[in-house]
Amino acid sequence: MTQQAEPDAMPVGAEAQAEATPEESARAPKRVMHADGFGAAFCASMAGLCAEAVIGGTIAVLVMLAREHDGLPHNVAVIIAAVLGIAFFAVLVSGFVTGIAVMPALALARRVARRAGRAERLRWDLSAVPVVAALVVAAFGGVAALGSHAFAPALSYALWWAGLTAGLLPATLVAAVAGRRVRKGRARGLVRRVARDGALAWLAVAVLGAGAYGTGLVKVYEPPRLHKSDLAGTWTDGHGGTVKLDSDGVAVAEGLDNYVWDETGKDRPKDCDGSGNWKAVREGGKIESVAMRIKSCELSRDWSVGGTQKKPRIYHEIGKPGSGKRYVLTKVVRHKR
Repeated sequence: MTQQAEPDAMPVGAEAQAEATPEESARAPKRVMHADGFGAAFCASMAGLCAEAVIGGTIAVLVMLAREHDGLPHNVAVIIAAVLGIAFFAVLVSGFVTGIAVMPALALARRVARRAGRAERLRWDLSAVPVVAALVVAAFGGVAALGSHAFAPALSYALWWAGLTAGLLPATLVAAVAGRRVRKGRARGLVRRVARDGALAWLAVAVLGAGAYGTGLVKVYEPPRLHKSDLAGTWTDGHGGTVKLDSDGVAVAEGLDNYVWDETGKDRPKDCDGSGNWKAVREGGKIESVAMRIKSCELSRDWSVGGTQKKPRIYHEIGKPGSGKRYVLTKVVRHKR
């Protein structure tokens, strides 16, 4: 036999909610946060890594302006698109690095501290970073070695480990602080503080860089403005290969490297000996490259002009496009006695 509920009957939870005063309802928390602080730590780490990326990118641009480069884009739309694309990529990478390195470092530090019976301190978190960085370098280095069928020099792995450790330390520090603040109920504003401090640091770097270039302490790189007479002479690769460019347009090569694609898809050098011709290629009234043709070794390339006015160089890219590898010739300067 079923019982019918009385009209005035209320559920226990509803009765408790009805008895709550308006003041108590207003003081009730509006959102629930993870007790372990995982979300706050993850967001703080991403914010820290993004700040590092922005500051590091700004320093890289300031250094690049003073060194030899191929030039910066002048189209405003291209610059804006590049900045937005780089920013989006930085956010994705910061999340990836947080997931594979920062959070594992925090988890490792917490586990080791608990097993040792010690309280969780920042030194445990920072001490775990070199260990996790070594594991990440070993994993990615192993995958790269499998793809290339060869291991990189030991110094390369050491440099990657040192760079990754240095990059992870600030992000791990802010992530650890954020996690502890959540567990203690004091997590408000930490991500905003990281973003604010990162913006101030970036502004300081930008002001210092602008001051260095504005005062002439550091000068923006300018490619050399050469005449045809400046190109005439002997050029060397520093390894025994030379080419002599005569003022009448004749080129004589001795042991010059001629990079040719082989059957394995690699750009391999072959010795080039013989004579041919050369000419300066102008663009907008300025010599931009040197066209060199030597039939005996099937060398036919355009060499870009770089270096400085006092130390000019000609070069061409080798390897895959965009690899950054170059075959460079410098002019032999004969000092007068």
